[in-house]
Amino acid sequence: MADEYIPRTLEPVLARASREFPVVVLTGPRQAGKTTLLQHMFGAERRLISLEPLDVRTAAVRDPRGFLDLYGPPVIYDEIQYAPTLLPYIKERVDAERHRPGQFILTGSQNLLLMQQVTESLAGRAAILKLLPLTQRELDGETQRPLPWERTAPPAFIPPLSIGALWERILRGCYPELARDVRRDARLWQASYVQTYLERDVRNLRAIGDLTLFQTFLRSLALRSASLLNQSDLARDVGVANNTVRDWLAILEASSQIFLLRPYYVNLGKRLIKAPKVYFTDTGLLCYLVGLRDAEHAAAGPMGGALVENYVMAELYKSFLHRGEEPPLTFWRTAAGAEVDVIVERQPALTPVEIKASATARPEMANTLVSFRRALGERSTDGYVLYPGQAILPLGGGVLAWPLSAL
Repeated sequence: MADEYIPRTLEPVLARASREFPVVVLTGPRQAGKTTLLQHMFGAERRLISLEPLDVRTAAVRDPRGFLDLYGPPVIYDEIQYAPTLLPYIKERVDAERHRPGQFILTGSQNLLLMQQVTESLAGRAAILKLLPLTQRELDGETQRPLPWERTAPPAFIPPLSIGALWERILRGCYPELARDVRRDARLWQASYVQTYLERDVRNLRAIGDLTLFQTFLRSLALRSASLLNQSDLARDVGVANNTVRDWLAILEASSQIFLLRPYYVNLGKRLIKAPKVYFTDTGLLCYLVGLRDAEHAAAGPMGGALVENYVMAELYKSFLHRGEEPPLTFWRTAAGAEVDVIVERQPALTPVEIKASATARPEMANTLVSFRRALGERSTDGYVLYPGQAILPLGGGVLAWPLSAL
């Protein structure tokens, strides 16, 4: 399986974007499979030029027009952030043939800088898509499998997923290189990834002098996964200023290592000022950062529930992005402390979802969902408890228990 291509949910979205826009920008973390996806879809019809090698990027920077003449459309420029000075000249070429779609496909793994440059140079000319590590449906070979609340009827077949297999997947993570080759040492790969990420992306985005301190920050943040993010507490624990924590969080979010889940409020302004919850896009890296080595310790340890919640939240988050949609996800929390893990906003309807680590579905799992449905009235649809069991079960109050393997 080491060299087997794994189909991605983003493929039809990417194909449609290349038929409708002159430029397509594909972002996402390193090793998420961007280059592999583009080679699989477009390798026969266009050349792929990596701008990471020093001699190639030097040529692009010194003579951008000559470079574009030599490697003109249709073309794929990989890691465009290494030669951002190409973007105004790409705009020049696109404007000369504005109605010709699919001229340039650009990839980049440093979303913070790349998106700023793309916005300035290619506004209105580019479709922007994001590719994250593999989803469960991609690993299962069912890229078009609907989410539970999108179904009109339960699935005829629920793929089996044992508790042991679930925890192995949580520990190993979903980066394609590890998923394609089960012989790879996951912990060794993750250690190398973190180190490479620190050396390349972090130093390119911010002048960080003490990488050891940043590593402490990473581990402290990992211990807070699936929890409310208090930046002041995090800064105090790491021993840095609040502004430093804010900048480092921005780096992790921009490079797709983490994502933030905002609380649900009708007032959008309140969502932005209230504390979010933090999640890692890959649970394998999360487990590596907190020092978990085997499934038994991960499942039985104090982070067991948080790891399952992070795994499911990352699955939902990736599922929407890989369909070309912004994830319509928030969470609900009352002043009394009652909380619903995630609200899926499908205007005007709101679908409440709880995530549980127990493989046994019990009616009390639905309590907060029932409270939410009562509070929101007609705006709330049926609720779902996502759990590692094997059966779809009614829990009462318009709530269904739904197996993770059928997610």
